[in-house]
Amino acid sequence: MAIGALVTGGSSGIGAEVARVLAQAGYHLVLSHFEDDENADQVRHAIIDQYGVRCSVFAGNLADASVPSQLAEYALQELGTVSVLVNNAGVTRMASVEEFQLGMIDHVFGLNFRAPLLLARDIGNHMIHRGVSGVIINIASTRAFRAYPRDSIYGGLKSALVRATESMALDLARYDIRVNCIAPGAIQVRQRASLDTFYQRLGHRIPLGRVGQPDDVARAVRWLVSEEAAYVTGTTIRVDGGLILPGMPERLPEGTEDYGWGVVRDAPKSET
Repeated sequence: MAIGALVTGGSSGIGAEVARVLAQAGYHLVLSHFEDDENADQVRHAIIDQYGVRCSVFAGNLADASVPSQLAEYALQELGTVSVLVNNAGVTRMASVEEFQLGMIDHVFGLNFRAPLLLARDIGNHMIHRGVSGVIINIASTRAFRAYPRDSIYGGLKSALVRATESMALDLARYDIRVNCIAPGAIQVRQRASLDTFYQRLGHRIPLGRVGQPDDVARAVRWLVSEEAAYVTGTTIRVDGGLILPGMPERLPEGTEDYGWGVVRDAPKSET
């Protein structure tokens, strides 16, 4: 039986690299994207040419409540059987509590939380009815575990996704369907020369001395879908180079304007 995988947000960054490693492992693929036709087409052709698997593309806004089920239906039509779902699509929106806008909250909720749950429901039911020992992976963030200024919406919903993953794992364990979460830290998803200095500076703050690459996350996905992880469910793997191990700094280092966590209070002015 051919094995199929559905990867959301598969036209660039982490999603594109996840698609590549799954294709390398022999999975036929459906990738979703939103308003990124050119990149999606490039990823599709590269996967077909390199690995000889089938790869189809679905365009749609998963923040729309009706679209996740449309994507699930499309994936099942294209693949026949889906044994892996990777809920990767997401969006970052930062705002302080006094700046919240209803549209912003609804959009991030729809894409980052509701869509993964609806896809897990539809693809999970497919796995149950077909007797597939499947794997569902939700891509969260280390922001689920650490509080940052201006991060109530994005970080809060990523935290909710981690918690939801644990309950879904309990719901689906009796069907031999494993549900896990990956929480990336600082990942270099935009490959632009203008950002090199930024990523280098950020990398010096991370215990392993560099920012992450999409392939770092993709390798974790590859392990979780493999038989080597057959006894792993309901857990979250942090892929962050140790980024959040130190926790919130007690104070900003002298002479440092941006420590990466955001300034909670203005530093007192020195007396002259």
